[in-house]
Amino acid sequence: MPIRPTTISVAALVPAAILAAALGSGAVRAQQAEETVVRNHITVTQADIDAAAAVRYSSFHVMAAGVPGAKEKARSLNEESARRAAEFGGREADSETTGRKTIPSPTGTHFYPADVSKGEPKAPLVTSAVNHAVYINLPAKTTVAQEWGNPEGFLKDLFSSTFIHLSDQYTGSTTDNYTVGQNAMATYAEYTMNGNNPVIYEHELWAIVHGVIASNPKEYGTGLGHIYHLFLPNGTDTCFDETAECYSPDNFDDWVFCAYHDEVQFKDIGTVLFTVQPYQNVDGCAVHQPSPNGKLVDSTDSVLGHETFETITDWDPPNGYTNQTSLDLQFFEIADECQPLTDDNGDFLVPTFKISGKEYAVQLMYSNFYHACAAQP
Repeated sequence: MPIRPTTISVAALVPAAILAAALGSGAVRAQQAEETVVRNHITVTQADIDAAAAVRYSSFHVMAAGVPGAKEKARSLNEESARRAAEFGGREADSETTGRKTIPSPTGTHFYPADVSKGEPKAPLVTSAVNHAVYINLPAKTTVAQEWGNPEGFLKDLFSSTFIHLSDQYTGSTTDNYTVGQNAMATYAEYTMNGNNPVIYEHELWAIVHGVIASNPKEYGTGLGHIYHLFLPNGTDTCFDETAECYSPDNFDDWVFCAYHDEVQFKDIGTVLFTVQPYQNVDGCAVHQPSPNGKLVDSTDSVLGHETFETITDWDPPNGYTNQTSLDLQFFEIADECQPLTDDNGDFLVPTFKISGKEYAVQLMYSNFYHACAAQP
């Protein structure tokens, strides 16, 4: 599928059984209802399109949707990405990382099968990053709050909480190094086929994020110091290519994932890290109700937390931390291992706990220290 020119406007350990009683499903908390302000305007140029077409290497990891068959498809997709990473065998932007090495077998009289290991001992992790939200195709007469809640507000709470320090055991950093920077708003011409939802493909997302960065390289940086979160609106699907590997609530046969994180190497600007955040207020990706901030907000934030933690600890899958000891959990990242069971609708049974003093219903993350899913370091 060729890339289409377009225009962009920048703009404490918690047991799994604890599913706290919600505080009401209808109202969105005041801090979540604040309207996001987006500024600046840019245009995706032919240079952005060419840069996406010339990408030499990328790696990704998907979060399986809570629908029948998705887990198995997601595992296969992640394994394929891991094989590509191993075959690549080297990096343009990070020469010290030379491809995935063989993980030694567990030794001793016992081991914890869910513990994660680093795929490449020399691979750097994300110890400091500015996070940028990119809102794509906001519907007319609709606000960011109405479509996605306030994901930037959630990230600010996450980064000032003890929860984020669960990642310290993997990164080796204990300081508050994650912040929220300038956001962006994008309008993109979507591709529609056979009456299904319009689709934006992975390579088109590369062009969009390249366009955002190229508009102001000092503000929107590259490398491990910046993470971009790309939000898609209700009714938009996204696929890796024209095969059946998609976020597609309108087409169960092709529905594999709720979200994913991606690392792409551009020839001109180097490594870019981003997550893809489709609309999460759909059965199969949403959180079980009631929840403290309502289904839209908590569903968006739970998946955003999932992908943010995994980008920090395994930005170039599987060179970072993944499971290397369990056949059932192979290549799972720290959020995958704590992705909970679903209700009859496919909504995730996540716990409710405080993040920076505010109640959220979001999933936990796996801790090698506790050998369990946790909400604290």
